Amino acid sequence: MKQVKVGIIGGGLMGKEAASAFARWFVLNDSPAQPVLTAVADLSEDVLKWYKRVSTIELLTTDYHALLASDVEVVYVAVPHNLHQQIYLDVLAAGKDLLAEKPFGIDADAANAIYTAAEASGQFVRCSSEFPFLPGVQRVIQEIKSGKLGTLLEIKSGFHHSSDLDPTKAINWKRQVKFCGQIGVMGDLGMHAAHVPFRLGWYPDTVYAQLQKIYTERPDGKGGMAACDTWDNAVLHTAVTIDGRSVPMTLETKRMAPTETNTWFLEVLGTEGGVRFSTKEPKTLYVYKREKEQYWQKTDLGFATPYPTITGGIFEVGFPDCFMQMLAGYFEERHLVKNGLPSSGRFTCATPAEAVASHKLFAAALQSTESGTVVGLEW
Repeated sequence: MKQVKVGIIGGGLMGKEAASAFARWFVLNDSPAQPVLTAVADLSEDVLKWYKRVSTIELLTTDYHALLASDVEVVYVAVPHNLHQQIYLDVLAAGKDLLAEKPFGIDADAANAIYTAAEASGQFVRCSSEFPFLPGVQRVIQEIKSGKLGTLLEIKSGFHHSSDLDPTKAINWKRQVKFCGQIGVMGDLGMHAAHVPFRLGWYPDTVYAQLQKIYTERPDGKGGMAACDTWDNAVLHTAVTIDGRSVPMTLETKRMAPTETNTWFLEVLGTEGGVRFSTKEPKTLYVYKREKEQYWQKTDLGFATPYPTITGGIFEVGFPDCFMQMLAGYFEERHLVKNGLPSSGRFTCATPAEAVASHKLFAAALQSTESGTVVGLEW
């Protein structure tokens, strides 16, 4: 495996997950590249202290420009949405390849600016979205592509949290428009719901959105209250053209979904069969076929990830595994593109174009909510 020097800008929760995945890279059986974490930039000295346990790191800094001046080749950026545009553009201007966190900018204008710069730079750029790399999701995609489902009748995709049901939970940047953007929960979770539909070519023709703001203020952590002005829940009722027919597709992103800790799901129903998967049952795939009696058949899934590992097939996968699979997808595709080699045919990270498409959809959802009407989209 060719070693690739990697830097992280934003060393918090997701930065630590990335560092953990890089440290376990030897579990992958056939990756053409080995990322080596050599630099981390974060404004918090306490966060940087955590990375001192990583022996390959050569630079810990509070100034990300210093990281960009180093010899890192790839930069993973995990910062609040309002910082995306400037930092992503700086990464590209420095001649580095980029793995960018969703939603690829605070709004559609930022996403388009990043996309334009990425295309002009020639750098390899992808957007983070890890759940489609789970075995269950891959099986759903296989069933859809097989044609066994017949004429498609309905699609449901979504990502649910219950993290904000507690009104005493202190506010953070994801609950404030100035940091998270007007699209609110759609920016935080929307790419998770849209990644697979977009990859399958399902771009909505219309959208009717139902957006909810449940708690309008939260404790500020200093004894007072602060305005909580983002959308908490979003249900997008869309119509997508598949094989010349209009098919209803519902995309859901919720921070207030009772009983749901961190649930990603996808269900597709057709005239001849159906398939569904949810991380609520991470080792179970549901499939049905149209027969005299109709019922869901359960299949127990093993560790059949798109990028093979040393882990036995009888074991189960979890979030660290699918996050690592996403990184494996990024580095394999980067290697192939940079060396002019053909695609491996395996599932890959969300593209800049798909990230921009998500912003276009979310902007239409805001327009739909404001007007109370169905909004048309052109792609």
